[in-house]
Amino acid sequence: MHIGSVVIGAQDVSRATAFWAAALDYVPRDEPDETWAVLKPRAGEGHQLAIGLSDTPVQAYPRVHLDIYSETPQEDIARLLELGASTVDWGKYPPDPDFTVLADTEGNRFCVIDVLHGTTE
Repeated sequence: MHIGSVVIGAQDVSRATAFWAAALDYVPRDEPDETWAVLKPRAGEGHQLAIGLSDTPVQAYPRVHLDIYSETPQEDIARLLELGASTVDWGKYPPDPDFTVLADTEGNRFCVIDVLHGTTE
């Protein structure tokens, strides 16, 4: 067995699909509709991201979230903010965190992880 897709909820599936496709350079696996979309990596293998219509409120501190790994986190965070992400006032940062919490266009929290944090060049 293996994970095929990670599923997130959205009140506006089209908007969320556009955000995550641009954020991750993913493309629709099939023709999306207003209730469901599955995105896959444009190039190569990788996990799919499914977006389903939901009226469930966003959790302030979700039990499950996406970690987006980056070697250039400041650049990627700036790009994500331009795409419609927002910063989150996260009250649980440890000292010298290797991550930044953002929210997608639907308010779903995710982390941008600095994979080079603490390394020396």
